[in-house]
Amino acid sequence: MNDDSASGIPRRLTAIGHRGAAGHAPENTLLSIDTAIRLGAQWVEFDVQHHDGELWLMHDLHLDRTTNGSGLLTAHPAAELRRLDAGQGEPIPTLVDALDLIEQRIGVNIELKSWNGCAAAVAACLRDYLADGWPAERLLVSSFHLPELWEFKQLLPEVPLGVLYCGVPLEWAGLAAEIGARCLNVSAEFVDTKLIADAHERDLQLNVYTVNRVDDLERLAAMGVDGVFSDFPDRVLAL
Repeated sequence: MNDDSASGIPRRLTAIGHRGAAGHAPENTLLSIDTAIRLGAQWVEFDVQHHDGELWLMHDLHLDRTTNGSGLLTAHPAAELRRLDAGQGEPIPTLVDALDLIEQRIGVNIELKSWNGCAAAVAACLRDYLADGWPAERLLVSSFHLPELWEFKQLLPEVPLGVLYCGVPLEWAGLAAEIGARCLNVSAEFVDTKLIADAHERDLQLNVYTVNRVDDLERLAAMGVDGVFSDFPDRVLAL
């Protein structure tokens, strides 16, 4: 992205569709991802959990909030999970389902939400897509669980990393730089100008989650952040 902060012109924010376009369609479904693409988002983010030989697009550990199922996702076999309704008749997709839908049309941020071999399973899946011609720079793997993120880096170092953090690290953006990440993704509640400046000095992108209000988007653009995760990527693009 171009840094126009010296001229007083706010940066143009990269629009990252949060869980697809969760403000328009059921989160982490193919419908939500397709909606983000149709709205023109540059990137799409979704969550994956590893269970029963599959990588499921699901944020919560429990099924109750986003599906017509109940209990822990890991308490149900794959065949049962495939029959659940994740909203508007949409099934719970797998990572393969999502990547096959996207077909390199948009950047993909995969967030590791579980730690029971999730990194290894995602690395194995992405290795196949890289072999089929997906450019590594159109992929990003992120997590709050840094040991899982570090494991992924050892398995597939060519795919960039994003460090997720809820707060402001004592070492500012040093945490993301130490692990060799491309970006630091921070809660909108905690972002400040010193953290943004430190990230940019370390050649890291600073992205903020999850931002849906237009006034907040304008404020963050003026502060100089690079991108925002939003349930409404169209609002980001409208700026």
